[in-house]
This record gives sequence, structure tokens and C-alpha cells, in this order.
Amino acid sequence: MSTQSYQALVVRQSEKTFVKSIEDLSTDDLPEGEVLIRVHYSSLNYKDAMSASGNRAITRHFPHTPGIDASGVVAESSSSDFQAGDSVLVTGYDLGMNTPGGFGEYIRVPASWVVPLPETLSLNESMVYGTAGFTAALSIYRMEANGLDAESGSVLVTGATGGVGSMAVAILENAGYNVVAATGKPDASEYLRSLGATEILAREDVHDDSARPLTKETWSGVVDSVGGNTLATAIAGTRYRGTIATCGLVGSHELATTVYPFILRGISLLGIDSANCPMSDRKAIWGKISKEWKVGCLDEIARPFGLENLEPEIDRILNGQQTGRVVLAHSGVSNG
Repeated sequence: MSTQSYQALVVRQSEKTFVKSIEDLSTDDLPEGEVLIRVHYSSLNYKDAMSASGNRAITRHFPHTPGIDASGVVAESSSSDFQAGDSVLVTGYDLGMNTPGGFGEYIRVPASWVVPLPETLSLNESMVYGTAGFTAALSIYRMEANGLDAESGSVLVTGATGGVGSMAVAILENAGYNVVAATGKPDASEYLRSLGATEILAREDVHDDSARPLTKETWSGVVDSVGGNTLATAIAGTRYRGTIATCGLVGSHELATTVYPFILRGISLLGIDSANCPMSDRKAIWGKISKEWKVGCLDEIARPFGLENLEPEIDRILNGQQTGRVVLAHSGVSNG
């Protein structure tokens, strides 16, 4: 394939600040990898916003193009697993962290990172899910493997208006669960009910500062993307042999709890890492997302943006103001 020029959002360090701009780049400058992909869609995640702000815990070297999610069409492949013209998606691994990501119109990655697009998902739909939806689905997948089912009782979703939270509410409701959504946005009740939540809690309702190791048994399962005291409160209020998936730390990375919930109620705390999820599980989960867990409210969850409109959305997600998902559509692609 001949060299292609393309546009990308590039973050450069300027003295002590980081500057974002849309630049013209060349595929010759992309790193080595077996698969070159023309990116049609990406999505905005909290990790992308941190990378775009110069957070070196996420991205060590600048200039850099963020975007931990990408879907598109294979432009060139030296792997027998993929052919030019294949529709594919990539989430996680090192994409958008120290490898140029989906905020550029092309990426080049190892074949071991690439997932064939499920037949029942469009490229656009796959990015409404993206890392956030995949993380929510992985949480539920592991919770069900640990014994949770729709007959077990209510499932609490914290940080419910965020990307992971929104997708968790929608997938759980679609799978037949009774979903309780906790949010710090008092005006979000209608949005959360449209996704399938049957009960809405304020942030204060899942913030117990009494330091009691055990409280009333309330939830059979919890999908938590907040961490900190919210997670500690959820642990204390989980029913006997309940299951909690912890997949975020927007509230805090610290956790003050005791062993009592684990040894007296036998609850399980599952750590969720979507970036390095094994490919066998990754394909199984995308299969469920594209079939029995495919939700019908994707248009309510996602808002489309172009590269030129992305910077204000980065500020919104960093300030905790984002609701749902932001999907990036690169120029010149169809809505497929």
C-alpha cells in the first residue's frame, strides 16, 4: 500500500503545558505492526482525556495521539488472520496510551490486538460500546461466572451516568436484572430510567461514613466504577454470597474496609481489567454484546462528534460532567 496522509488529534508538550491540535500526519510514521487500519470511529474515555492532558501515568512520551478505542477497515495486513477490507475493532492493550490511537484516521497495531467486527454490530455501534461498554460487559460476564443471575436480586450500578455505568445499566436491564442506579447528577433520573434503571439513588445514598463493616443486606451484585467510600459502602451492604465488580476509581483509589464482609457474608470482590483481557474472553464478550446483550438504546447513550469538536468534551469528562458516551466519527466515513 502506498503512503497515506491523514489527520489526527496530536498532543504536544509546550514548556509546562500540553497543547492539542489537529495535524496532518503520514502512515510512514506509525509504529510497526501487522495490521494497518483505516479508522472510521473511536470514542472518548476518561483515560483518553488524561492522556490528552499530558498525564504521564497514562502516556509517557509526547507528541502523542490518544484514543484507546478504534473501529474501521483493514487497509493492509501481513497477518493471515486479516485481509484488506475486513471490518475490525481494537480496544485496550497499549492503543492510545503509548501507541498512536483512534483519534487518528489510521492506526497500525499487532494482529493479536485486533477483533473481527461481529456481524450484527456496525462499526459505529461497536464504538458506542467501546472500552466502556466492554468493561461493563466484562464485569457482568465475570459476575455471572461467579454465580450472579437475574433471580439473585437487585444489582447496584455506581457512577451510573458515566460511560461504564450507562452501559452497565442498559446491559443488565436487557439481561433481565432489576437495576438500581446511583448518580451524583440529580437531573439524570429520566435518562437512567430510559436505560432501564428501576430505582435511582443519590450519591449520598451510597456514601456511608459510619465505618460500620456491615450494613443491611441490600444488593446481590454491584458494578462499581467509583471506588473509594462508594465501593466500601457497597461492600458493606452486599448480600450473602453477593458479587462486586470494581472497574474504576473516579472517586478514589483508596479503599477503607475490613475482612468482615468477605468472611461473614462470603462476598466476592472481582477486579476488572479490560485492557489486557485474554483474546478468548474478549471474543466471547463481544459475541454476547452483539447478540443477547445488544441493547436498543444506543442512540440515547451516545453523542457523535468530529475531531474539531472533541476538545470541549475532553474538558467535560475530566470535570465529571459527561453523561453517556461520546463517539468520534472521522471525516469521510459512512454511518455504518
